[in-house]
Amino acid sequence: MIRFNNISKSFSGIEILKDISFVFEKGKTNLIIGKSGSGKSVLTKCIVGLLEPDIGDVYYDDIKFSNLKSKDKKSVRKQIGMLFQGSALFDSLTVEENVAFPLRMFTKMSEEEVIERVNFCLNRVNILNKNSLYPSEISGGMQKRVAIARAISMKPKYLFCDEPNSGLDPVTAIVIDELIQELTKEYQMTTIVITHDMNSVLEIGENILFIDGGVKKWEGNKEEILDVKVKELYDFVYVSKFLQKINN
Repeated sequence: MIRFNNISKSFSGIEILKDISFVFEKGKTNLIIGKSGSGKSVLTKCIVGLLEPDIGDVYYDDIKFSNLKSKDKKSVRKQIGMLFQGSALFDSLTVEENVAFPLRMFTKMSEEEVIERVNFCLNRVNILNKNSLYPSEISGGMQKRVAIARAISMKPKYLFCDEPNSGLDPVTAIVIDELIQELTKEYQMTTIVITHDMNSVLEIGENILFIDGGVKKWEGNKEEILDVKVKELYDFVYVSKFLQKINN
């Protein structure tokens, strides 16, 4: 579980986030949605400690993260898996080396243990016999699954996914959504997905935070979102669905 209370953040006197509170629940796919410039990225950076909020507190389970010293924050961050937009695999490393990278960097595992863990994670995301290939030699969907394997390699308690379906076709996007949700349930992670993809919202939106202009305008789930009366959310939902329909 991650919760944050009354988060506000300004840059050069311009308020980007305004008094936002929310709880990301363990074992659920928690979504942050909103149009470009709504404050999603700034909020996420405040949650993981890349930015310090001007006001407000962030808690990881019972740990008050915002009050920790730098070295103590690092111990919490080691429990965070990250799935970056565009996968962010290292082009010069093989599939195996990409997944092994955090294990070799942050653990004292033997090489045999590293390879065993790498193969387990790759098998879990249904990447078979691709260890020696480079990212450029596999499809975009496979790259995303390799990135997921890398993100779960350290057995994280918390998983952040930044636009996980960016650049994927609709069918592959559904596969990635389902995989993220399966892993969330299987490992009982607190998963946060930052997205503007309405297909993802309607597929895996178990706990949703909608922000607009740096303000929390709505919270709920995928069953409730289509009946919402908040104008900003209504516009976001139906404009997004229309744009996805004509782009597909």
